[in-house]
Amino acid sequence: MVTVENFFPLLADPTRLRCLLLLATEGELCVCELTHALKESQPKVSRHLATLREAGIVSDRREGLWIHYRLNPDLPAWSREILTTASQANAAAKPLAQDRKRLRGAPTRPPVRCCA
Repeated sequence: MVTVENFFPLLADPTRLRCLLLLATEGELCVCELTHALKESQPKVSRHLATLREAGIVSDRREGLWIHYRLNPDLPAWSREILTTASQANAAAKPLAQDRKRLRGAPTRPPVRCCA
């Protein structure tokens, strides 16, 4: 269960925060899209996503070799509102604006999705 006590400390890590803000903006993203957008290694991004999944903040689904993440649909409204507001308020600020720009240029953006 997501509580204030476990939610805010998870936002303190820049990689986790950037992942969550992208997910709040984009909906569902593949690990390879997140690694491209954040310019971080796949193991680092996957480790942070696993932490967020274990805390109940994100959920995942497997599609063949690929794992897609999104905000957990059961996330409390207050926490979803915090992420949405933070994402909107910082859309033009670094590093979120840079992350979103790299994401738009990712070779894995729809209609073709892969984690190759």
